[in-house]
Amino acid sequence: MSLLVQMRSFLEVYRAGSISKAAERLGLTQPAASGHVQALESALEKPLFVRTARGVRPTSAADELARVIGAHLDAVEAGVSAFRARSTVISGTVCIAGPAEFLGHRVAPMLAGLVQFGLKLRLLTGNRERIYQWLDEGTADLAITASRPAGRLLGFTEIALERLMLVAAPDLARRLLAASVVPDALAAAALVVYDEELPLVREYIAAVFDAEPALHAAVTVPDLRIVARLVAAGAGWSVLPDYLCASMLADGSLAQVAGPRPGPNNALYLVWAKTALRHSRVVFLRDRLLSEVRRGAFA
Repeated sequence: MSLLVQMRSFLEVYRAGSISKAAERLGLTQPAASGHVQALESALEKPLFVRTARGVRPTSAADELARVIGAHLDAVEAGVSAFRARSTVISGTVCIAGPAEFLGHRVAPMLAGLVQFGLKLRLLTGNRERIYQWLDEGTADLAITASRPAGRLLGFTEIALERLMLVAAPDLARRLLAASVVPDALAAAALVVYDEELPLVREYIAAVFDAEPALHAAVTVPDLRIVARLVAAGAGWSVLPDYLCASMLADGSLAQVAGPRPGPNNALYLVWAKTALRHSRVVFLRDRLLSEVRRGAFA
């Protein structure tokens, strides 16, 4: 039995925390995956996992082995997949998840021409929790997130920065500016947001005003594109990423309400399930998106 095969199974079990889940991801039977781990334990003369009722728990030896081989094994598998992507016809389905707004404004134009390569694309839109759930379940191969991923199963790279801007219809913007754009003035005006947790808004207020005002939403809608339209129509003010409101700022339907400090930047990440890089179609799409990043398409 190949030592490389054993290490591959070990790493998958280590990341998944379960032999059965690892076997499913590897396309193996559970006894086969377990046998690979046991063979590696025999070769190393050290236990790698402690079996528990809910799966397996890595030993300190497993932690050290994963640290030493993980990135190298991932690079080998990704390299093989990249070679296959260059030398074979790309086919199959790749699923990419992310915020609907960023997928629509920045990613979709880059994907339009890829069907000519034989790829089938599936796009999923949702919030942070749904996106990470899809990655964890293997439903999504790639994702765009506005949070830095954590955990053993995901690889990622920063691809863009979005500047948060406080915006309103021109008439309301003038009134807010006349009131010196203080948190109390904002609290007195109607607020349009993504949901009741006030994403983006709380981050902006904390960074610009170093405050946590008592804000309550007048309107909630889980789509920032609709938020922008409502704000432009005079429903209230909001905080939006710069790429989303740039055209409306240019045509005058929205106005920026500048505070005492610039709005914060949010990093956006391209994220992938490390196991998905075994598929040449996933590596092909990931590398295509990263080439667009290097070209400045997301800037």
